[in-house]
Amino acid sequence: MGLQQKVMEDMKAAMRAKDAVALEALRAIKSAILLAQTESSSKELSEKDELKILQKLVKQRRDSAQIFNEQNRSDLAEPEINQAKIIEKFLPEQLSEQEIANIVKQIITDTGAASMSDMGKVMGVANAKLAGRADGKTISTIVKRELSS
Repeated sequence: MGLQQKVMEDMKAAMRAKDAVALEALRAIKSAILLAQTESSSKELSEKDELKILQKLVKQRRDSAQIFNEQNRSDLAEPEINQAKIIEKFLPEQLSEQEIANIVKQIITDTGAASMSDMGKVMGVANAKLAGRADGKTISTIVKRELSS
């Protein structure tokens, strides 16, 4: 079952349960997928593209929640956090920071990276290998830490 079908089934369940937060998050996923399909030449999106869309939606929600919290607007931050949690259910299980660090160390060894000037090379391989299972910001932080030590 594809992502769109899962989202539609969950939307129906959210409508029956009158869960407004879940419904809003699911509609955002559906909208982003339809937008991406109209922009691409093929009708079907690859799983990699779907994961990128989901990660982008989660990141947007977290960033908004952070801004709202900084402005002491927890009433606006809470729905954003809840929506992010709902969208995350469609992503593969996220790796721990230690697991990411181990993979990054292996990539650094494999590519022969020695300094910060090799960060782009390492990030390219790491992003491809960890797609959907780790946040880009976390990967970047770990790569910087490993290359500078």
